[in-house]
Amino acid sequence: MSKSKKTKLPFVYQPIGFVLSWASGAVAGLAFKQAWKAMRHEDDAPTALDEDRRLRDILLAAALQGAIFAVVRSAVDRTGAKAIARSTGVWPVAEDHENGAESKAGKESKRDKGGKRGWR
Repeated sequence: MSKSKKTKLPFVYQPIGFVLSWASGAVAGLAFKQAWKAMRHEDDAPTALDEDRRLRDILLAAALQGAIFAVVRSAVDRTGAKAIARSTGVWPVAEDHENGAESKAGKESKRDKGGKRGWR
């Protein structure tokens, strides 16, 4: 695949990524409601401003919601990226951002700063 397609694909993937993120948020919300019902036998989870709820319940609900959201979003993002890669032959993320990789210049400047420090 040509280099121009590798640099353009992330921009093409952005609308697809947006739709996948929206869908994963909706799925995570439904999953959280079901998990809360199963766990606490209540229809509504507490929110931060529920005056009648204990802090422990509010924090439990927030932690559960965050965990479910992160798992669902990661699964949906990964599945979408794999589908794009299968159909185009290119992973839909710019090469500079893969695995947290930095540019060569960024690595050298960090090395220079850290290597010259001493206990003087």
